[in-house]
Amino acid sequence: MKIGTDGVLLGAWTPISNRPFSVLDIGAGTGILSLMLAQRSNAEQIDAIEIDENAFEQCVENFENSPWPDRLYCYHADLDEFMEEPEDEYDLIVSNPPFYAEDYKTDSEQRDLARFQDALPFEDLVEAASVLLSENGIFSVIIPFKEETRFIGLAKDCNLFPFKITRVKGTSTTEIKRSLLAFSYSEKVNFTIDELVIETARHHYTPEYIALTKDFYLKM
Repeated sequence: MKIGTDGVLLGAWTPISNRPFSVLDIGAGTGILSLMLAQRSNAEQIDAIEIDENAFEQCVENFENSPWPDRLYCYHADLDEFMEEPEDEYDLIVSNPPFYAEDYKTDSEQRDLARFQDALPFEDLVEAASVLLSENGIFSVIIPFKEETRFIGLAKDCNLFPFKITRVKGTSTTEIKRSLLAFSYSEKVNFTIDELVIETARHHYTPEYIALTKDFYLKM
């Protein structure tokens, strides 16, 4: 599947201020988040989980062909299987989770799996993060803006609290489309909430988007 803007945004935006040693990418797809975090950080252990066989095989191939094959590992498993015997805690957990909660499906089972929330319910994702996250860890996701309040509530129930929120718009005149959320176990009264606009016109990117993502594009 093609690399989408959501994955690029999350990989570039995710805070690494705690200098993570270990990273977990839940629902890795073809591995874009793991690869971006290998490029951005000095994390020595970057694990990924992917349930779809084709995406898993592509992820493994991408990891092996990257400059960091010794730091990257992909598990062919769903989250429940991975959680059965958790061996490690992670300093950073990232996920670009399935997000269509609507009832309709497409004619592509693979795309449905990647896109629909029933493949990885937010409740399961948040609970897993709260179990697997280290004491000073960071949990970072991108979700539809309309799900922001509910997701923050689910996280709070698991003692995870937002410390950075960026709301994303396609252009300055369109509605907010996505929320980038970073959580920790520390509840902060005052934390960063800002807005990011991607384009001024079709394929004409804002200076803010360019500054955030330029290290990951060949032409930007």
